[in-house]
Amino acid sequence: MKKKLPLIFTAALFVLALFANCAGGAQPVQREAGKTYELVLLHTNDHHGAALPNDGRGGLAERASFVKSVRAANENVLLIDAGDMNTGTALSNLFDAEPDFLAYNLIGYDASTFGNHEFDGGMEKLNRQIAMANYPFVSSNVKTTDGAFLGGHRYLVKDYDGFRVGLFGITTLRTQTMAGPAHFVNSDLTFIPEIEAAQAAVSLLRKREKADIVIAITHIGDVQEYAGHVTSAELAAAVPGIDIIVDGHSHSMFNVPKREGNAWIVTANEWGKYVGMGKLSIVDGKLAAFDWSTVEINNKDRQTYKPDAETAALIAPYQEKADASLKEVVGEAADAFVFGNRLTRYQETAIGNMITDANVWYFRTVHNQELDFAFHNGGNIRAELPRGKLTREQILTVLPYENYLYIVSLSGAQILELFDFIATIPQGNGGFPQFSKEVRYTLDAPNKTISGLSIGGAPVDPTRTYRFCTNDFLLSGGDGYTVLTGAQNPYNTSLLLSYVVIEYIASRSGIIAPSTDGRLTVLGGITP
Repeated sequence: MKKKLPLIFTAALFVLALFANCAGGAQPVQREAGKTYELVLLHTNDHHGAALPNDGRGGLAERASFVKSVRAANENVLLIDAGDMNTGTALSNLFDAEPDFLAYNLIGYDASTFGNHEFDGGMEKLNRQIAMANYPFVSSNVKTTDGAFLGGHRYLVKDYDGFRVGLFGITTLRTQTMAGPAHFVNSDLTFIPEIEAAQAAVSLLRKREKADIVIAITHIGDVQEYAGHVTSAELAAAVPGIDIIVDGHSHSMFNVPKREGNAWIVTANEWGKYVGMGKLSIVDGKLAAFDWSTVEINNKDRQTYKPDAETAALIAPYQEKADASLKEVVGEAADAFVFGNRLTRYQETAIGNMITDANVWYFRTVHNQELDFAFHNGGNIRAELPRGKLTREQILTVLPYENYLYIVSLSGAQILELFDFIATIPQGNGGFPQFSKEVRYTLDAPNKTISGLSIGGAPVDPTRTYRFCTNDFLLSGGDGYTVLTGAQNPYNTSLLLSYVVIEYIASRSGIIAPSTDGRLTVLGGITP
């Protein structure tokens, strides 16, 4: 406990120096009539542990360089994050996002709100991360059992020369049902409906705190994932008095800001590949202009922002430990999971069965999801697992792609369309699927037809909705799976397929055994 006190005390002083949760009616900020005041707003969202560049894009040290360059050129800069720091890369997952939070401290974030993945590890982890941050979390719609707003800040107020900015934070109510918090959220936390909480926060900021500019930091998304899911556009339309909504959750890429009601809505894609940058012009306490764009933080062909030395030095020891963990033994195979000459592209395989069954187990057991099945393209599986001890590196050799898992829905009629397409995939093609044990069917390879299809022991009901897990590549229409682009109610788990498989192996007391069970029968097929 003694080691934590300086960090918590420092964080408290930092917050008090920057922001004030005013108890009574505030006095308006003094300003010069007709004068234009400026504020540069920088924002990120859905970081998901992307501490290092991915394919040359992003990286916390590179982001730090960009932020420093903006601060050097502008007097007033406000840097905020719209949530989902957690759950993504192995480097971040291994240390519960500690290097990410410490890097955010160095970069000098001013505020953040909670994304749904902040709740994946339970309250102990969440409280530890809140204490780790030298910047305030603002939450206007999540309360703890003692009635306090999670993180201690219902809203935040910051005064600049000539204007006052008020910020509030909203987390999607989807958090209650769609991810890790299912085991604690309903007993430890209370979620206030998004619009109701936003209306109350805006009223306090405008009337009591005399805020000139109101910015909502939201993790609700601009894509409706199910009936009743409140999006950022709906929030803007329903809550007058918001000037700007900085959104996250949908991982959307905006080229221009959206306008709804009197509010601008912006978001900056994902994984730190971009930083949103908006220039506010404020005259007589009102937003007179908002000039916004996204700034790409490098790419594989161009490095505009070199790594900031201090931030890179902070991340380096974590990276070294993570690299060493590749040699860590994560389990054992009772026998070899044969891959042969890319057998996953031709037939049912033990390795394909294990990987897809791991998905169903993980999301049913750990994330409390209702799941009918899981499937992946055979080309996603790249090697065998040998008999004996298995290292993390071997799992990543089998599953080398950074495939993020999604849970989505299709109608039964669309499921039948999906299998009509699967029937046409030639053996040997990377799109040839591997399914979890809930699925049974027979493929007549020469005639390109499927028969005997069942899911969960029953024929497919065209009128029913089926929920399943697959990867982002297939959902985007990869390998010809265009039917999946019409999937509904998408939930981006932000988890890598390799991570879920490692967790599954651990759940089996560290020992897995290869087996096939006839979930796929191929008639007239070929074997490589």
